[in-house]
Amino acid sequence: MTVYFIGAGPGAPDLITVRGLKLIQSCPVCLYAGSLVPESTVAEAPEGALVKDTAPMHLDEIIADIKEAHDKGQDVARVHSGDPSIYGAIAEQIRRLDDLGIPFEVVPGVPAFAAAAAALGTELTVPGIAQTIILTRTAMKSSSMPEGESLDKLGASGATLAIHLSVRNIPQIERDLIPHYGEDCPAVVAYRVGWPDQSFIRGTLSTIRKKVREAKITRTALILVGPAMGAKGFADSKLYDADFSHVLRVGTKGAVEDDA
Repeated sequence: MTVYFIGAGPGAPDLITVRGLKLIQSCPVCLYAGSLVPESTVAEAPEGALVKDTAPMHLDEIIADIKEAHDKGQDVARVHSGDPSIYGAIAEQIRRLDDLGIPFEVVPGVPAFAAAAAALGTELTVPGIAQTIILTRTAMKSSSMPEGESLDKLGASGATLAIHLSVRNIPQIERDLIPHYGEDCPAVVAYRVGWPDQSFIRGTLSTIRKKVREAKITRTALILVGPAMGAKGFADSKLYDADFSHVLRVGTKGAVEDDA
């Protein structure tokens, strides 16, 4: 018996991985986070399977269901949104499973920030503009941020920021980031990426708060901030530069570099 923590992607049923889908199709128990995973994603569970939405459940109840399945020798598809390694709350579940001696595997999924960038048709790492992406959030009703991970400190990097679970905290985001990025820095709020009602609000650090308030978005949104979001006129990368050589291609100038 194995518990499979499956990343179902951001919402669209066809963005789940082949591995994740096959496991849902084969597991006799499917526990899914219904607040962010649509029912259509787990509709592929086998006939007669126990399919339960864990959104209204607490941790002890979820672990009790998993232990019952373990006692029966039944595999469990534990389905989370996005990629379970990012704000997936799997660490606390894994700790319980370790204590109980219940085996598990983690199946990665498409994270929300990657799905948002794809839908926007943009690259988050643009040559000469940004080569770092920071995934973070701000402290609200959930657990506090560790010391040293404040948005003000992270913003000093100038990297592309993917800010989760913080759409109600945009005033603080403005205060912390404008000193580092400037008022005109591009900002995009991605609402329910991958769902039929997905939408994007584009603005700058000085305008995005008003636009979000007018759109009445209060949850299920990701905020992308950084100069890469609106980059124009940047230099081409060396990867496909005809003059640049690497181990798989000799450039027009002939010299071979160590890497691309």
